[in-house]
Parts: sequence; structure tokens; C-alpha cells
Amino acid sequence: MSAHIAAPPQVPLPEDRTALLGRLVEGLDAGALWWLSGYAAALATRAAASPIPAERHAAATATPERLTVLYGSQTGNAKRVAERLAAEATAGGLAVRLVRADTYPLRELAAERALVVVISTQGDGDPPDDARAFVEHVTGKRAPKLDTLRYAVLGLGDSSYPHFNAIGRRLDERLAELGGKRLAERGEADVDVDTVAKPWAATTLERARDALAARTSGAAVIPLRATAAVTPTIALPSRDQPFAAAVLANQRITARDGTRDIRHLELSLEGSGLHYEPGDALGVWPRNDATLVDTILATLKLDGEAAVTHAGTSHALRDWLVSHREVTRLARPFIAAHAERGGHADLAAILDPANRNAFARLLDTHQVVDLLRAWPATWDATTLVAALRAQTPRLYSIASSRKLVGDEAHLTVARVAWEAFGLDHAGAASGYLAATGDDAHVRVFVEENPRFRLPADPERDLIMIGPGTGVAPFRGFLQERAAVGARGRHWLLFGNPRFRSDFLYQLEWQEALREGRLQRLDLAFSRDQAEKIYVQHRMREHGRELFAWLDGGAHLYVCGDATRMARDVHAALVDIVAEHGGRDRDDASAWLDTLQREGRYARDVY
Repeated sequence: MSAHIAAPPQVPLPEDRTALLGRLVEGLDAGALWWLSGYAAALATRAAASPIPAERHAAATATPERLTVLYGSQTGNAKRVAERLAAEATAGGLAVRLVRADTYPLRELAAERALVVVISTQGDGDPPDDARAFVEHVTGKRAPKLDTLRYAVLGLGDSSYPHFNAIGRRLDERLAELGGKRLAERGEADVDVDTVAKPWAATTLERARDALAARTSGAAVIPLRATAAVTPTIALPSRDQPFAAAVLANQRITARDGTRDIRHLELSLEGSGLHYEPGDALGVWPRNDATLVDTILATLKLDGEAAVTHAGTSHALRDWLVSHREVTRLARPFIAAHAERGGHADLAAILDPANRNAFARLLDTHQVVDLLRAWPATWDATTLVAALRAQTPRLYSIASSRKLVGDEAHLTVARVAWEAFGLDHAGAASGYLAATGDDAHVRVFVEENPRFRLPADPERDLIMIGPGTGVAPFRGFLQERAAVGARGRHWLLFGNPRFRSDFLYQLEWQEALREGRLQRLDLAFSRDQAEKIYVQHRMREHGRELFAWLDGGAHLYVCGDATRMARDVHAALVDIVAEHGGRDRDDASAWLDTLQREGRYARDVY
């Protein structure tokens, strides 16, 4: 018996050039590699336009048009979808460049012929940090006419928020106003992203291929020549194939008699092949509380052992609810379906846009079980599984450096728990992680965050603003900088309710101060005095020094709550730059925008 072994792909480069290429791409992430492929395609296009020998003319009569796939991503979902879409486009024979919005040369927009935008919406209808400049450019007065552009927009969001997919809608409508023609209707993906994203991508790519082929006088679109690559024999763990990480430690780091339960967890990554850099996040797939699932089953009078098949997958109903469905967060589509099944006009009325405040209160106060008990309705197992959202992973900033802890990842997790309607409630992931024991395993993956990286220059100073669990990445930052012998200064601003019960990692920060690894620590404990004091107040108190650090080249990092803290911190920064930098507010905002574009002002907010 013999086996056919395929010949290795031929590389059209001499050996010395191949070696140079290998050194060039070493260490580049997926986004950089896709960009490089697009750059190479542009060079190939120009080369093809130059005089060519007659014997080669037939093979190069058509030059490929390029599809640009641009993404803006806060938590990694838009990046993941864009990378997959670009890979599918390349496999289908399109010349593609994949580019993150903040690295896109805005001057090139006027010359684009085919553009796909994948972008998320944050908070109150805001763009992700890496897409702010792009959105402002497209929606502003300097946006060019785009009469020759074919485009498509896929928005990612959460329909439970009032400004669902607001940024995707704004961009889609604005590109049309500027003269662009849609390749496909706007896609609006909810938390269960792939339900919308996969069919939308298939349609969009088919139309993009047709449009690009038409631009080359009907000739077939020429695929990029792929360089040889080594395929690993074992795929690294990913979002869809997570690693079962053993729990090494689970320690409460707030006072036992305090009002907040915040945990420090240490997870083993040994044998996973996973790598992370300070600033990255660990994705955690939670399991819903068994008692909560039993209450849902009892309320609906359903058999947890009943087999349910959905989208080609079969599990017992209990397993669906424990591991595969979201039951701690309500979603607009499920509320609408439940109101219809039960004939609850009052519940349906809450979904009216005019009742935005009532809808927000419902989301804040009720979980799925509360809805089922307050507005009874009949569900069968199959329909229930189809109506509930798919479970999604939660992302936690990694609170460690591999240079210090090796094959481990540390997390700082605030357990969310409360009592309501006669039942105990908890957040899905925080409750799950807080309850893990020494023999437990947690399904995890690494979510890269290239926008929240330490500066390459170890001499640079750092200003780190991280109230509450937002301090987590800065523990990793300090560990990393100590391990590499960085000589830059470090300034941490930390806040929480009370000094005695909520000073997270207190001994570590104090030790770092004594050893000179941390040069400055400013604290804001909001409930320790009559007047509430937050980190933004400390920033204003020390505004002159803070501006001097920034003006001297320091990198500024903010991590934590996006809805209030990040906004208040940014407003304080604008005031500080205006007052101590001798600028008006518009110029101060522009100066901070420049810092963001340069990578010197980075935010990891959620």
C-alpha cells in the first residue's frame, strides 16, 4: 500500500529572499499579515501594469481589484468576524487586505473600490476606540465623494441596549450619502454574532467577487499567490475550542465583612500552548448555576432530561440551559417572544422605544427566571432553546505577566450577586468563577488586545488609571516591566469604595513602592468621607504633574467601566490638558486624539 505525498508548494523567490521574508513576518499578528498581503497585492498590480514580455502577456491580461475589509472592535468580536471574512474572501480568489480602523490611511478612502466594514457599537451609541477617527472622518465635512465605491457594513451590538448597532447604521447611511453603492444590505448582528454574520458574509463576498470581476472587464479575479506556511499539527485553543484550565488558587481579596466579593484567581495554562502579553484578556466560558436552571425548569414544568436538537446539535434540555444558553441576561428578542406567547400586552409595551427607561429597568432588575415567573407563558423545550440567546464567553483582563508566573494566567473577578423576587441572583461568569474549587477546570482562551500594549521603549513612563477590578492589567504591566528591567517611571491611580475593605492588592503595591518599581500611587476611596472622591478627582488635584508626565512622553492607560468612569476620566483629561497645556477645550481634545492615534492613550473599557 502506498500513499500519495503532495509536492510542497513552489515559492517563486530565491532562497535568500525567502529567508528575508521569513524574518519580516516573524511575530506579526493576523491583522498585520493581512495588511501585508494587501500591500503586496498593490505592488503586484503596479508591476502588472508595467511593460511585460510578449510571451507572458496572456497570463497577465487582467490585474486583480482589491477588497478592503476594515474593522473596529472593542472586545474582539468584530476583529474575529473580519479575519474570518478576509480568509474566506482570499480562499475564494479575491485579493484582500484586512486593516484595523485606526491603522487605515484615511486619504485612501476616496480611491477605494470595494470596502467591507465590520464594526461594533459601544455604550450609548459610541464607536469602538480603534474606529473613532475613521467614523469621525466618514461622518465629517472632509469625507470625500465615493461615487465609485461598492461597500457593505456589518454592525455588531446588543439589542438589549437602546442604541443597538447605531455606529453600523450611521456608517452605512453615510457611505450611501457620499455616493457609495451597497454590495449588500446592512447586517445587524446581536450578541449571537454568527447567526447573522455567517450568511451575511456569504452573500456579501459573492457580490463583491462579481463586482470586482466586472471591473476587470469580466475577467476572472486573480487570487493572491500564497506563500508557503507551516501548518501546526495541533491547533491552539481558541474561542470555539477552549482549553480546560485547572484552578490553582481562588482567593477573596476584599474583607470578609465588606460589601463586595472580589476574587484573585490563578489558572494553569500548562500544556495549552497559549501565550499572552500584558494587556490581553482571558475569555471564560461560564456554566450557569444548577439551582437557577432547576428553578427555570420547575417554573415551566419542563423535563430537564428531554433531548433537544437545535441547529444540528443535540443535548438534554438541562445541559442546554447550564452550558449553552444565556439565562442570566435578558434579551429584547426573547422578551418579545415571551410577551407574545403569554399575551402580555403590558410586557410588550415596555419594548416600545418610547419606554426606554422602563426597558432599561427591566434589564437591570430581571433575569430570565424572573420574567418567566412574573409574566407566565407556556414554552416547550425545543422552542425555548431556539428562543434563548446562545451562551457567550466573558472577557477578563489578565492580571499577570508570563515572565513572572510562567504557564499561568491570573484574573481579578468581582462577584456580582443580589437578592430579588425571593430568589438569589448572580452573574453567570463571576458567580461561576467565585464558586470554583481547587479541583475545578475552566474553559478558557486568549483574546489578544493589541491596542492595550506596553510601549516598546522601556524608558517610557506609564500612567495607569484603574479603579476597582480595572486595576487588573496594571498588575501584569508592573510585573512585566520589572522582569525586563524597564527604567521608566510608573504612576498608578486606583479607586474603590473603602480603604479598609476594598484596597485590592494593597501589599503588592506597597512593596512595589518600597522597591522602586512603582514611583507614585494615588488613591480614591469614595465612601471613606462625606464627599465622594473618585479617580478623576485625584487626577484634577495633580493635574500639573499629570500633564507634565504626558507632555514628557508618558503613555496613559485607562481600564474599567465604560459608561461612567471612562467618560469622567476623559473629561478630566481634557480639562487638565486645557488648563496646564495652555489650550482651549477643542485643542485639548484634539491633542488627546493624537495621543490615541499614536498609541500613547489606550483604553480597555467595558
